[in-house]
Amino acid sequence: MVKSMTGFGRGEKITQDYKVAIEIKTVNHRYCDMNIKLPKKFNAFEGNMRNILKEYVSRGKIDVYVSFSNYADNDIEIHYHESVAADYVSAVRQAVDTFGIAGGLNGVKLVCLPEVVTLEERESDAGQIYPDIEEALRMAGSELKAARTAEGAHLKKDILDKLCRVEELVSYVEQRSPEVMVQYREKIEKKVQELLGDRKVDEAVLATELTIYADKTCVDEETVRLQSHVNAMRETLEKDEPIGRKLDFLAQEMNREANTILSKANDSELSANAIELKTEIEKIREQIQNIE
Repeated sequence: MVKSMTGFGRGEKITQDYKVAIEIKTVNHRYCDMNIKLPKKFNAFEGNMRNILKEYVSRGKIDVYVSFSNYADNDIEIHYHESVAADYVSAVRQAVDTFGIAGGLNGVKLVCLPEVVTLEERESDAGQIYPDIEEALRMAGSELKAARTAEGAHLKKDILDKLCRVEELVSYVEQRSPEVMVQYREKIEKKVQELLGDRKVDEAVLATELTIYADKTCVDEETVRLQSHVNAMRETLEKDEPIGRKLDFLAQEMNREANTILSKANDSELSANAIELKTEIEKIREQIQNIE
């Protein structure tokens, strides 16, 4: 099953006291690059989350965002820092004594001064919350997998269509090459006749010239290998495993054969066909870059 490396998934778990929401975004990447952003108190779970993600993705740049909202009324604690308050009171008294000004500090003003009173989140048992985090992560992973599979189906269809076009172009090369040889023979014979006049052409010399030309321009091996790579790519597209790297290798080999055909082409039509062949293979390779 072909899977794209581009996708998005979201999952959330809501309870009476809190909500856990997880979003996963993936794009193409040569390796498996995971980046998990989660609240500090859940850092201990990052390793487990990475192992779970590997069940849904094997390659790509994977960004995971975890948000946690606590609805509990008793989740915030007020902390009074007496030593800080004492320092403020002492500083006020010194200022009053030094400058002879009136002191206007009272209890309300005192607790409003920085760091006298702080609001801190009550420590909760993160271990009890983790099962809900895992549930949300698996929901997001399932949605992501479905999105990547759907996109992969589109990529597969597009590549198969382009492979059909590649086969058409290869078939044209196979048909055109013998015609080019016949035309070259006629051209050589005509040139020799112009030079020799009524004298008979030496068939041995002509055969030698044609053999040399055929050896330089023959693309039979290239077309056979190209067709073999096309068949291998079709078979690979049917496998239920990560296939991106293998497809990329096959596309490189196809491009190599197309380059050789273009370099051997001694005919304007064959050259134009080989250029189109290279273009079509490059389009296939661009699509393959998005496959897991």
